[in-house]
Amino acid sequence: MMDAAVTPARGRELAARLGPVGAWSFALDGMTAGGERAYVRDVEALGYPAVWFPESLGSKEALSRAGVLLAASERIVVATGIASIWARDAIAMANGSRNLAEAYPNRFLLGIGVSHAPSVAARGHEYTRPLDRMRAYLDAMDAARYDAPGDRRPPRVLAALGDGMLRLAADRADGAHSYLVPVEHTTRARSVLGPQPLLAVEQTAVLQTDPASARSVARAFAARYLELPNYANNLRRIGFGDDDLSGGGSDRLIDAVIVWGDADAITARVREHLDAGGDHVCLQLRGADAADPRLEDLRELADRLLV
Repeated sequence: MMDAAVTPARGRELAARLGPVGAWSFALDGMTAGGERAYVRDVEALGYPAVWFPESLGSKEALSRAGVLLAASERIVVATGIASIWARDAIAMANGSRNLAEAYPNRFLLGIGVSHAPSVAARGHEYTRPLDRMRAYLDAMDAARYDAPGDRRPPRVLAALGDGMLRLAADRADGAHSYLVPVEHTTRARSVLGPQPLLAVEQTAVLQTDPASARSVARAFAARYLELPNYANNLRRIGFGDDDLSGGGSDRLIDAVIVWGDADAITARVREHLDAGGDHVCLQLRGADAADPRLEDLRELADRLLV
């Protein structure tokens, strides 16, 4: 079953709207609503065409946060990266996103995902058969009744790492959003998706040239992900072993999934993902202070990336 609004052309239209590079940030989790409004205006003023944010256990609810960011900005696309299917039922996800899409035409992108077993358990659910769960959730979203005028389904992407979820993203969504992946995964993801769906690739970056300092920041960020089976198993499929995954990640693994160095090094990694089949790179800049949104880093990179 394919949602009638999902067509091959939508992935290409979405890629053109997003452009090659957007900003992805966890720092919004530590901000007031006023801080979030200032942040999105700053990112928009720098010229980035899209801003992505997460939904974790401590985050603000994804759809209401998207509304705050959309209301505070004028042109930028606001994308959930990723709204958990366990945080609201399918009707609420469908109709909440329709409301945003109608209020802010062509500016809201719904990214949804199955999350991870510990987070799902903390919400009081059992994490089983995630691919089947996502398929049933999409069925329920597409069947959701919506009585308000201006029914405009926003584009949607699925958080996808393995081939099964990538295929589902190609069949039932407008594309896929990958996270904590090396360039090799982008090549694989494009081959599974085919040419039409959007592929939006998150790339974490540390704008520091000292190897020890940069890798320290990278490991502090990556450590929690490497303990989650979804990410660890995906990296094993690519060829990393248990030695790479332990101790916060080997240099080889860290350097593959988190780029560090000067602006040229970060720009080069972004280009590698685009050359490998990515349409849009969601750039997540990190520093020693996780609460810092790294706006100056985004500013420094804008001249190279937004051309």
